[in-house]
Amino acid sequence: MNTMTKPVLLTGLRANNDLHIGNYFGALLPLIDMARTRSAEYQINLFVPDLHSFTTPIDHSQLQAQIIHNLRLFAAAGLPLDDPGIHIYRQSYISAHSELAWIFDCFTGFGEMSRMTQFKDKSARLSDDRVSVGLFNYPVLMAADILLYGASYVPVGDDQSQHLEFTRDIAERLNNQFGELFVVPKPVKDQHDFFGKDQGLRIKDLIDPSKKMSKSDESGKGIIFLGDDPETAAKKIMGATTDSIGVVHYDPAAQPGISNLLTIHALLSGETIQAVADHHDGDTSYGDLKKEVAEQVKDFLTDFKAKLMSVNDEQLTAKLEADEAAMNQVANQMLLRVQQAVGLRPKAV
Repeated sequence: MNTMTKPVLLTGLRANNDLHIGNYFGALLPLIDMARTRSAEYQINLFVPDLHSFTTPIDHSQLQAQIIHNLRLFAAAGLPLDDPGIHIYRQSYISAHSELAWIFDCFTGFGEMSRMTQFKDKSARLSDDRVSVGLFNYPVLMAADILLYGASYVPVGDDQSQHLEFTRDIAERLNNQFGELFVVPKPVKDQHDFFGKDQGLRIKDLIDPSKKMSKSDESGKGIIFLGDDPETAAKKIMGATTDSIGVVHYDPAAQPGISNLLTIHALLSGETIQAVADHHDGDTSYGDLKKEVAEQVKDFLTDFKAKLMSVNDEQLTAKLEADEAAMNQVANQMLLRVQQAVGLRPKAV
């Protein structure tokens, strides 16, 4: 089946949109740590889902630059480009993803896709003429992304759990009809047991701390982007929403704004939230807390920009091209097996 000698662990790297510090601490660093610590035992596939990136409307003139920029962000954050156990590749550079997705489309029910919660949630926010077929059958392409490489482990959040279960269903469906074609990924519970159900600190929006920091905030005032000017980011911290209580406590329910500042403080300092909360507990100056966190943010972004400037673009390009050549071989072998099974290619004698 899978030509790789180690079990495959697969996940996607965001293809477009600026990353913010919530993404950095909540997703990017844990992903890089996972890749580093597991690459000796597992084949790590980190792919850029660029075909998925415009299931909803985007500025296509910026897409190519954003893909490369975000790959550079991962490298700046510590993704090793010299580890042979880690493969990075762009989804659209491996045509087998699209070809297998079409085959899967023909074995997928309209009702199955209609019941996908993420499709219903996202399409509800768009006018009917902006809801694309690509958004509708996104889970089918995701299934192809996974099954082409025989991936057993795929870290998924709650919003992707349905998609992983569909991947398992379509793999079993074709296996039952055509023989053992695919490695069936582990079920969601096993994925959570393997990766750990993340309970880490979550950074909230600076202006509305009742919601998570998200790129959907069109004003940008509540978000610290990795590409922000350090002084501008510091001003965002100084303008963060607090409360009228007047005393610093870590209490996300009663004091969400103050608790969010303490969370950012803890993540940037590397201290536990308990240590930071204890240190500031009872302080009566919100301004002093903001100044301290603003300086931390400035230092962090200044340091990160230096790391970003030091990324070796030639090494990154060479890594991409070498890994894409290797992944094309793996994906095309699997695609051929499926094509032979469904009658699109003659079976080997």
